[in-house]
Amino acid sequence: MIIRVSEIPDAGLQVEGVRDFPHPFEDPAWALEELSLSVLRDKDDVLVQGYLRVRVPQTCGRCLESIPVDVTAQVDSRFCPRPLVRGEELELAPDDLEVDFYADDLLDLDRLIRTEAELGLPMKPVCRSDCRGLCPVCGGNRNVTPCACVERLPDPRLATLKDFAVRLSTGVSARTSTP
Repeated sequence: MIIRVSEIPDAGLQVEGVRDFPHPFEDPAWALEELSLSVLRDKDDVLVQGYLRVRVPQTCGRCLESIPVDVTAQVDSRFCPRPLVRGEELELAPDDLEVDFYADDLLDLDRLIRTEAELGLPMKPVCRSDCRGLCPVCGGNRNVTPCACVERLPDPRLATLKDFAVRLSTGVSARTSTP
């Protein structure tokens, strides 16, 4: 949904529901399920506040099973007109990092929805907190079938690294000094 900034009423614009956003995502498996946005104009700036809920198919980071992830995001964004600087670099101030830009009097709410949904995704999705993952020997899903594989012994060539990791975690100095 594209909004012409100059046509936003003084009282603002309320966007409720998902019907005005038939395909906001590039991936058709992503589904916008709920949306409530308030769009207010503050001189040339535009404030967008509200929330959205999106269902995104993901893969569990431990067992590799497909899982749906519900992303609920609170939206609180400020948009300013894109600066007209040509041929030179524009230096951003610290306050500019909290601002997005619109161009040609047009504000793209689909892009805002995509950005907020992507930022709300977990770094490493898991199907459940106690997911047992895959067996490192046979590759079977330990949540589905109990695995009777015997754990392999660690590679002896990596023993030095393991020793180093233990010393780092316990705070013991890697160097031993002689008096």
